[in-house]
Amino acid sequence: MDATPLISTASEPSIPWLSLIILVPVVGALGMQLFPDGEKDSSDIHRNIAIGFLGIDFFIILLVYAILFDKNSGSLQLVERVNWLPSIGLQWSLGTDGISAPLVILSGLITLLSALASWKVKNKSKLYFSLLLVQASAQALVFLSQDFILFFLAWELELVPVYLLIAIWGGKRKLYAATKFILYTALASLLILISGLALALSGDTFSLNLFDLSNRTPTGTFGLLCYLGFLIGFGVKLPIFPLHTWLPDAHGEANAPVSMLLAGVLLKMGGYALLRFNVQMFPEIHSQLAPALIILGIVNIIYGALNAFAQDNVKRRIACSSVSHMGFVLLGIGSINALGFSGAMLQMISHGLIAAAMFFVTGSFYERTNTLSIPNMGGLAKVLPITFALFLTCSLASLALPGMSGFISEITIFLGITSQEGFTSIFRSITILIAAIGLVLTPIYLLSMCRRVFFGPRIPALAMIEEMNSRELSIGLVLIAPTIIIGFWPQSITNLFQSSTSALAETISNQTILSIVQTT
Repeated sequence: MDATPLISTASEPSIPWLSLIILVPVVGALGMQLFPDGEKDSSDIHRNIAIGFLGIDFFIILLVYAILFDKNSGSLQLVERVNWLPSIGLQWSLGTDGISAPLVILSGLITLLSALASWKVKNKSKLYFSLLLVQASAQALVFLSQDFILFFLAWELELVPVYLLIAIWGGKRKLYAATKFILYTALASLLILISGLALALSGDTFSLNLFDLSNRTPTGTFGLLCYLGFLIGFGVKLPIFPLHTWLPDAHGEANAPVSMLLAGVLLKMGGYALLRFNVQMFPEIHSQLAPALIILGIVNIIYGALNAFAQDNVKRRIACSSVSHMGFVLLGIGSINALGFSGAMLQMISHGLIAAAMFFVTGSFYERTNTLSIPNMGGLAKVLPITFALFLTCSLASLALPGMSGFISEITIFLGITSQEGFTSIFRSITILIAAIGLVLTPIYLLSMCRRVFFGPRIPALAMIEEMNSRELSIGLVLIAPTIIIGFWPQSITNLFQSSTSALAETISNQTILSIVQTT
């Protein structure tokens, strides 16, 4: 009995649409080098070039997934394969399915909005916007790569712009935060590389193609070691406790647009990779270790929530909240059924939108108050009513208010766990109970932060600051609108990935049956 194939050998498209998604921002970054830096109005030119190319790129993404992508297929589509380095079997191999589709869209949207949010960046603007463009290409390549080495190169490439964006345009402790970020992620990448190459060498023939690797389904000690290598490597990016400590520092020192990228896209790479590698390539081992992932998810949820209470810096509190919310992704991945996988996808998309919005609004009032210290703020609701309304809306979405995407994603994950008959009723009950404690803690630390920042005693120095402008308001609304649409109409996004998550769950089910047959 063979596992249901998740990757098909579809014919190559006449137009390399996926390559265009990856290469358009690179062309923009190269073209930007023709324009001078440091002259009057040069920053406006660099910003407009970046926005223009990111806008074109996002338009292509929408075109591909609205017209060319078949939502009813769980197999890989729009496959592009070109021999790159035949001597080592390296291919420029791209493809997309329901697991990558919404994350490519999310990546394109968040990167475009982060460029729009970088309106006041004047220092070294050519380098700054060039890095944003390179980051956009690297992110898309991570989600679209179908060759392991190509995936790994993209995984490494996206670290460099983020490191520089924090180290050059960050806060007072920017070098510390950037160095910590690169050390954690670089060491994690070593485990990913070792595990991937070991898996590529394990078959009768050497292959780097992800389709070939997914058909090997190694078991035993070798499979377990590869699985754990990927889990730790990708777990740093998710992040999984205790591999998370780089995140509050990175968010605390990064400017708002970079924090939007970190929360909106980079953390989602960890969840995507766990589905693509750990679940798809090691279905039997994943089904055995699923309870451990659920326990790790519960630790993330509770620890992140409790740690958020201890933060007096707005961005660090939101960062700790991200650790908590990404724990729900682990719960969904650990549920090993279609409903749980769909919940994990929903949570990644929902959190990407909500966290990006929260960091953007935080950056907006930081530009006006020059402080992120919660005790040093108060009474801002009277001078920044629109900012308050946006931030409160984001907070309500984050605490899973019914009618918003956070509620749909978390309830889907809970339903995925309760419907998993492979878990004992006691385990399911304890999981739901402890995770629910995190749901109770979330509104406490978020709404208390809203109260302290926007109400309470007014700080005289903050009495005359200006409200956000129409550009900033538009960015905030663009991020919030999808969370409401998904909350009331979840099919608007679940239709993209439902076939793929169902196929993924069927693969695990078939592999489990096969394992039982072989043992009997």
